[in-house]
Amino acid sequence: MLEQKPKRYRYPVEIISIAVWSYHRFNDSYRDVSKRLLYRGIDVSYETIRHWCIKFGPHFRHLDEQQLCINGETYYLWRAVDEEGFELDVLLQKRRNKKAAIRVLSRLLNAYPTPRVIVTDKLRSYTKPIQQMSKGTEHRSHKRLNNRVENAHQPTRRKEKCLIRFKLPASAQNTLALMGKTRNLLAVSVGRYTNSASKQRTQFQNAKQIWQEATTELLCD
Repeated sequence: MLEQKPKRYRYPVEIISIAVWSYHRFNDSYRDVSKRLLYRGIDVSYETIRHWCIKFGPHFRHLDEQQLCINGETYYLWRAVDEEGFELDVLLQKRRNKKAAIRVLSRLLNAYPTPRVIVTDKLRSYTKPIQQMSKGTEHRSHKRLNNRVENAHQPTRRKEKCLIRFKLPASAQNTLALMGKTRNLLAVSVGRYTNSASKQRTQFQNAKQIWQEATTELLCD
């Protein structure tokens, strides 16, 4: 099935899958991915890879925000991570206030069960929205308690540095959203720091199969 060429695509599913995975899993630009494929004898332009990433992206409870600069304007990247390190949601916004916090919480509470505890940094804008929207949830606000989500921000910082800043808010939102899903599947679930080497290999093969099946379903159905 992976050798099948999807309709209106020149390349088989396996190549598209590897290209999209490589871009969102590592600190690669579109040109870097293109060169990696060329080394294997596969000539794909960076624009084609960009199109694949845009096509694939839309398909595929610690709270914090990170500041990004896009075309000279400041944006805040709000990220939610659960206790296992899996990214639940990521949202790019221009404000860092109560209204922005409400929007993030609304997305989370509509998509996931009400959490027992929410950990945030010291931003006061979280307090009232959490009290009003998630009654019965314990809110812990402390800078050092939020190290898990700070670690989740690190791939974004590395990607931003590699790409010399994101160019458009919409493309940044799409890229970062799929980066989180890719990391959940192909990094966090593998358990790099918690599982033995043999178990990591097994987990990675399982994750790889899920990724390939998702690519096949998207492109061939």
